[in-house]
Amino acid sequence: MSKEEFPSEKDLPQEDQEKQAKSAEADKGSVKEDKKEEVKEDKTTDAELDQLKAEVAALTQKNKDLEDKYLRSEAEIQNAQRRYSKERANLVKYESQRLGKDILASVDNLERALQVKADDEASSQLKKGIEMTLEGLIRALKDNGIEEIKADGEKFDPTLHQAVQSVPAENDDQKDHVVQVLQKGYVYKDRTLRPAMVVVAQ
Repeated sequence: MSKEEFPSEKDLPQEDQEKQAKSAEADKGSVKEDKKEEVKEDKTTDAELDQLKAEVAALTQKNKDLEDKYLRSEAEIQNAQRRYSKERANLVKYESQRLGKDILASVDNLERALQVKADDEASSQLKKGIEMTLEGLIRALKDNGIEEIKADGEKFDPTLHQAVQSVPAENDDQKDHVVQVLQKGYVYKDRTLRPAMVVVAQ
């Protein structure tokens, strides 16, 4: 087919040229709309992405807070269990403390009774019975971990001794030492059940 058979744009009628121009404009407009929609879609995607990021950050923080609360609760439970175990162990260890303290008053009375002089046979027999009772009580106290505090001639210890009086020391070696015991003291295992009431040389 020769070149002459294809009419050039110049040879096209005016009406066809206008149609072609409008068609080209329409195509350009369509491309612009498509681009606008793509931009719009991109913007929507960015907004959604930002929202998702915010949600992830919020959930991460919430997870951290819950984990922190869990760890604190776990620590509190463990501390409570340790306290309970310690208190239980102390109750078992010092179960005889109250009974021992109550018996000490009877021991003191029996010791005072033995200081009374026995003049006749009946008094001597009675005194012998008191001695046996006292020995039995002291043995029972020892079996339960209650023992007398050594005080006479010992260096004054405020955790074991209670100074109710002081006297001048006869020499330097006697200073801050117990010179007289007014009432016996007792320890229960590693606790002072009752401090010894003493006179201290100063």
